[in-house]
Amino acid sequence: MKRHAFSTRLWHWLNLVCVVVLFMSGLNISNAHRYLYWGDYGFNPADAWTAVPRFPGWMTIPDYYSLAQARAWHVLMAWPFALGLLFMWIAMLANRHFQRDVMTSPGEWSPRAIWHDIVKHLKLNFEHEGSRYNFLQKLAYGVVLGILLPLMIATGLAISPGFEPAAPWLVDLLGGRQSARSLHFITAWAIAGFFLVHIVLVLLSGPIEQIRAMITGGRFEA
Repeated sequence: MKRHAFSTRLWHWLNLVCVVVLFMSGLNISNAHRYLYWGDYGFNPADAWTAVPRFPGWMTIPDYYSLAQARAWHVLMAWPFALGLLFMWIAMLANRHFQRDVMTSPGEWSPRAIWHDIVKHLKLNFEHEGSRYNFLQKLAYGVVLGILLPLMIATGLAISPGFEPAAPWLVDLLGGRQSARSLHFITAWAIAGFFLVHIVLVLLSGPIEQIRAMITGGRFEA
């Protein structure tokens, strides 16, 4: 049995490209106005709840300040990002990857089981039986796939001037256009944090085998 289905591998690498370009072009867009607000309106820095740093060129796309080009890159990657997530969810439900490997069982939520999983991770012991993923992995993937990535799409649509007249209910649901912008920024960094932790864990658990499996599918012995 393949460890990773073709649909999972295809989405994984496509999503990697999309997330990197979206994040780096988003940092360039952030440089246009570094203040974040809650509610419907915000322009005066005195009303901001925080001010974010000005990001250097090596972190942004393009590598110099250009709001127009950054927005063009952002929109270019937004569509494959959104459609890719829809494709992934359809594939996961159709091939039962979500039910079999990502969905948690009631027993896994017991404090004792959670603590046991945390201790194993702290000891860099990533072995687990009966599933491709342990509880912490299931929880992380579930939060990313079910909350963070959909929230990125929803907040991205809500801060788009052309979309708000078509679906004002979404903007209201998110607390206003400026609230949606703040949530968009926070969620982007949460995804970046997951990405960094994911890379570190791959390096600690055998990067060659892990990357090969995500390219070829690998093998899984139940």
